Amino acid sequence: MLSLRKKILVAIDGSPMSDKAAEEAVRLAAGNTAQFKSKVYAMLVLPNAPRSTFTDFVPPKPVTETEAWGELRDKIFFVIEKNAAESAIPLEIKVAYGDPADELLGFAEKEEIDVIVIGSTGKGFLKRKVLGSVSDRIVRNAKCSVYVIRG
Repeated sequence: MLSLRKKILVAIDGSPMSDKAAEEAVRLAAGNTAQFKSKVYAMLVLPNAPRSTFTDFVPPKPVTETEAWGELRDKIFFVIEKNAAESAIPLEIKVAYGDPADELLGFAEKEEIDVIVIGSTGKGFLKRKVLGSVSDRIVRNAKCSVYVIRG
């Protein structure tokens, strides 16, 4: 089997399931024995910043521009940063605003990602039908391989 450098995108949201996905993404990258190491992109997608209305004099800052962001960022990316450092895997952190599925799919296409690793939330049938599922949309629309981590 031809073993080339891979680009791996992992969806991060700070949940235990995304921590499992992060561990698996690093394991996949570490398993590549090619001359050049695989690279992992850890992406956090935040909801769009609330829009200001005509009654707002000063619109609220996005969460990434608040004083609490440093501590929150450290908690969210702790597992992926620790595992990547221990395995000497190149890691790039990305933060985007918008719909998680759209942002992940757009980034994957733009950066020519080889595999997307994402956790499954395990929503029930009714909730999934009403709200949709990010992992379901990724699986159906990605132009690359998708690895869904189950609890």
